[in-house]
Amino acid sequence: MSSVKGFAKFIIVLTTITAAIMELLDTTIVNVALNQMAGSLGATIEDIAWVITSYAIANVIIIPMTGFLGEYFGRKTYYLTSMILFGIASYFCGASHGLWELVFWRFIQGIGGGALLSTSQAILFDAFTPQDRPMASGLFGMGIILGPTLGPVIGGYIVDNFTWQQIFFVNIPICILASILTIVFIDKKEGEGQKKHLITIDYTGIFLLTLGIGSLQYVLEKGESEDWFQSRQIVTVSLLAAIGLIGFIWRELTTDHPVVNLKIFNHKVFAVSTIFTLVAGFGLFTSVFVYPVLVQRINGFTPYETGLSLLFPTLAGVVLFPLMGKRMSKGDSPIPYMTIGILFFIFFGFYSATATTDMGRWDFFPMQLMRIIGVAMLQMPLINQAVAGLKPSEYPTGIALTNMIRQLGGAFGIALANNFTTNRAAQHRSDLMANMVQENPLFNERVSNAARNMINLTGDAYTATTKAYMQIEMAVNKQAYYLAYLDTFRLVSIFFVFVLPFLFLLKGKKVSAEEAKAVAKAAAESH
Repeated sequence: MSSVKGFAKFIIVLTTITAAIMELLDTTIVNVALNQMAGSLGATIEDIAWVITSYAIANVIIIPMTGFLGEYFGRKTYYLTSMILFGIASYFCGASHGLWELVFWRFIQGIGGGALLSTSQAILFDAFTPQDRPMASGLFGMGIILGPTLGPVIGGYIVDNFTWQQIFFVNIPICILASILTIVFIDKKEGEGQKKHLITIDYTGIFLLTLGIGSLQYVLEKGESEDWFQSRQIVTVSLLAAIGLIGFIWRELTTDHPVVNLKIFNHKVFAVSTIFTLVAGFGLFTSVFVYPVLVQRINGFTPYETGLSLLFPTLAGVVLFPLMGKRMSKGDSPIPYMTIGILFFIFFGFYSATATTDMGRWDFFPMQLMRIIGVAMLQMPLINQAVAGLKPSEYPTGIALTNMIRQLGGAFGIALANNFTTNRAAQHRSDLMANMVQENPLFNERVSNAARNMINLTGDAYTATTKAYMQIEMAVNKQAYYLAYLDTFRLVSIFFVFVLPFLFLLKGKKVSAEEAKAVAKAAAESH
């Protein structure tokens, strides 16, 4: 599809960015409704987490295959089918009457959603001339970062004013409108979908990829709640993940028609860049995961307030994305920008570790703005660096793998953060309780004061001391988790400190404007 102008371009921009935001929004919008879902469906909090896990597993499986599927079926057909699939699955998610029915349709929704994210930017790029594509990349980058941020805001508002089912039903009119606009305004590329007979489908590779990546994502998502390798289920699924991944690697390296070309790891720059991609995913997902838990559990924010506290620094920071797109299109070396992005993440983690329990929404603005700047300075340059040494024909596979590794880094980060926070909270609780002894006059004084307050409030002197001990116990647990969350922010910084020296292994090659635009276009087609 050649570049278009005027109203048609506006419609394409609106359609593709809205579809991408909708897909990403659905990764976080359900987080604030888990309690309501659990109560409505009669499920435990542990089981209702499958609503998130199933969507994430589907996403991480489909992302590395989107390039192949788009080529096989034709990009427009694949995009439109995925849009319709996403809408249908959204309806059945909202209409579900049981937990596992909802989990199944969330998985189907994730299959459709992964394609929306991958192909939206490719269609958007084709609507722009080469010199305007950095702006298109910037617009899409703003959508990428706005989607997860808007999720808690919109989800919190819907849950507070309507029912949890509306979280899914709101997707349906958007999907219908976007499907109509896709049919009318988005053209097929020349020869699109007409080479099926020339493409051999690697069914074995697809099966092994699904088994390996799906099982690994399950272990990372559910390991903490299942007590890791103390659980027979986690051990079994871990073995399946190992079998699937090892088999997939062997299959893709030996077959003549791989679904994912793993031979690009022979390129040193790409292989080293995956280290940064993994850590970037860890930092991006972990920081967003820990912050809402901290401010809701410790600072007393509502879900809606939490979303708003993330929204405003995001809006202030997204202006960097078009600027980064322009700099990359001019052939700037990505390494200086990556260095700045990593440093911002380091400062963000250590700065966030100074948060206090009485901070309000705007008090968190500076540290969240630092995180957004770090994302903007790291994301696009990292993609450019990762594929700098690849052949143009290898770009789609390279960036699909980059996106998958980033997702896995995020899953690894959330799993590690869960485990790390729990262990650190136990340690902090033990340290705090060491001072809660009868020999400590300050402790005795606090118990006495708390008991007197209880008597004044309830008039019950008999149970006042017991209730005072319970009150202090709750305060200790809250303080222990507060300190553990701050430790987790420091952990994010430490990971970025660790990866910083690896920058010396990368080459600061300055590519031409034409090469940079080709890289950006490939990034769009595989994102």
